[in-house]
This record gives sequence, structure tokens and C-alpha cells, in this order.
Amino acid sequence: MFVVTIDQRGSRTHGDRVPHLLADLSTYHGTGRAPLRGFERTVGDEVQAVYEDAADVVDVALHVLRGGGWTVGIGAGPVDEPLPSSPRAGSGVAFVLARAAVEAAKSRSRSVPLAVRGRDDGAGRDAEAVLVLVAAVAARRSEAGWAVADAMSSGSVRQEDLADRMGVTQQAVSQRLRTALWAEERAARPAAARLLAWAQGVGEDRPARG
Repeated sequence: MFVVTIDQRGSRTHGDRVPHLLADLSTYHGTGRAPLRGFERTVGDEVQAVYEDAADVVDVALHVLRGGGWTVGIGAGPVDEPLPSSPRAGSGVAFVLARAAVEAAKSRSRSVPLAVRGRDDGAGRDAEAVLVLVAAVAARRSEAGWAVADAMSSGSVRQEDLADRMGVTQQAVSQRLRTALWAEERAARPAAARLLAWAQGVGEDRPARG
């Protein structure tokens, strides 16, 4: 299992943004792939949810980081079962690790406010490294880069159709995608998800470390 804990940054300056975040995440999950236990405010300006699927965790973490203003901690490991209906009442290794992760992510030395802690510590830190790299790449995108990346990520448009819609050449669309490192990001997400799955430390097959 995966516990995702998200804490607001700079709440004294910007006020309580948790209601806005919860509304955004509700809309985001409305497109499918909802968490096992949805996001709820736990304490103060912090929210938490429980996921089964590592790929969903990767996607929601990067979505939240893109919006800015939040610290993300991911705990990977077992939870005490039966899992209660509210994540606030949950317990187990993944919850403890998520708490450690979100606290680690608050470090001012981090360029990306995200941390992963797993029952398999090595896999957890590897997953963190990939996620941080992907988030750092995405943070450098221009508005035009995000426009083409979002459109292509939806899977419902071809480059030539997107070029017509935007009033630019297909070559311009291709150039924006290359500059945005869109293909590289899409290739890295499954790698991050695989590492997260291994970080649970529950016997998934994985290559031995050298």
C-alpha cells in the first residue's frame, strides 16, 4: 500500500488552501483511478490518502507538485487491516513512513519538496530520485510546453491535429515537445512506479542490487 501525505507550505502567508486542494483532487480523481481511501484533512493544513496502485501515486504526486505550494510525502509498505473508511484512522508501516517522508520533504535543501520512504529503503530512495528528477524537469517547462505536453498526454490528439488547433506547424509542436522533454517524462513515470512498488518490501520480483 501507499500512503500519500500532503502538507501546505507557507500557510501563514497564504492562508488555508486545503479546501482548494481537496476540490482540485476531487476533480482530478473524477477522471478515474481514485485512491483506495480518498484525501481528507488530517490535522492542520495537511491531507492524506491511501492508494493501491503505484502509477496512481506517481501521477497524483506530480500533479500536486505542478500546482506548487505543497510538500509531498509518500510512504510505501503494509498497513493495518481492515483498513478503516477514513485515512485519519489508519495505521501501519506505510502511515509511519509517510509521516517521515513528508517531514523529510520540508527540508530547505531540497529543490523539489517531495520525499519517499519505503519498507525497502533503497527502493524508496531510488523512487524518490526519479520522481524528483521528473518534477524538476517539469518545473522548467514554459506555458507553451505545458500546453502541448498536456494535450499529448491526454492520448486523444495527434501532433498534426494539435498543430492545426494551435495555429502552428507540426514541426513547431514537435520542437516544443522536445524542449519540454515530454517523451522522456512519459518514459520515466513507469520506472518511478515500479520502484515505488518495490519499495513496499513485500516480495515483488526485482533485480538484485549490484
